[in-house]
Amino acid sequence: MHVLFIVDPLPALKAYKDTSVAMMRALVARGHRLSVAMQGDLYVIDGTVRTASRPIELVPDADLHEHAWWKEGAEGDQPLTAFDAVLMRKDPPFDMEYVYSTHLMERAEAQGARVFNSGAAIRNHPEKLAIAEFPHLTVPTLVTRDMARLRAFHNEYHDVIVKPLDGMGGAGIFRLAPREANLNAILETLTDNGQRSIMAQRYIPEILQGDKRVLLIGGEPVPYCLARIPQAGETRGNLAAGGRGVAQPLSGRDLAIARELGPKLAARGLLLVGLDVIGDYVTEINVTSPTTFCEITEQTGFDVGAMFARALEDAVAAKPEARSA
Repeated sequence: MHVLFIVDPLPALKAYKDTSVAMMRALVARGHRLSVAMQGDLYVIDGTVRTASRPIELVPDADLHEHAWWKEGAEGDQPLTAFDAVLMRKDPPFDMEYVYSTHLMERAEAQGARVFNSGAAIRNHPEKLAIAEFPHLTVPTLVTRDMARLRAFHNEYHDVIVKPLDGMGGAGIFRLAPREANLNAILETLTDNGQRSIMAQRYIPEILQGDKRVLLIGGEPVPYCLARIPQAGETRGNLAAGGRGVAQPLSGRDLAIARELGPKLAARGLLLVGLDVIGDYVTEINVTSPTTFCEITEQTGFDVGAMFARALEDAVAAKPEARSA
């Protein structure tokens, strides 16, 4: 199987903890070939979606803290249908260039390419807004740019988290205390004075025990999650914001959520999903480039990369028409 990764520049990846690299290593261990391309390498000509790409080989026993963990071959130019699988692993921001890429992915799929996660599925599941489909699994949530509604929501629930819809890694997240002196300033900044929609959620005290990343692969839950525990005095558990990652078995509630959402999301073309769960509630559904493979594998011994590689093989072997819309 020849797998194309649409990914960020390889020298920028922290290979020792990067999930895309963990995927690559697992696929090579099972005898598959790899190529890489950047988002900007995608293009369409005469209706055909193509890309400039480079085959790579992984260096055996390489120090993953160094840049010399791969070797590149000569650049080629091929239609996406030339690959057995295309993995869309470009990190956010989910800007218009990313949206255009999902359209190209969707067009390539119509031509016979096998893309994971599918372009339409990524585009139709914005990571914060996607929870609106499952209100019974989350806390009271408001999405708006209307300042009066946001203030009324805060007045009702008193302790509230607000965040931009397009942020990642904990950027732009604020906790609004019951008597928040900076309430108006924070809301004005996040909404750009009412020009940009944001999300407000009732604060979940269980964040102190961690913001859990629950992985779904091919609709099935990985048996361990990574609880991202905030630093003292912080409300954000994101690793990028200084949170500490602790792998732990899924709780009964985690499993119930995963078993409800897993088959539904997989049927829509989402091979890999990262649910963010705080306490008993889903707060985000991550579909662009979910992470935490390395941390879970290192702490538990469960090979998440191998589980993903097997699921990808099964998905490629399945007939495309078997997937529901």
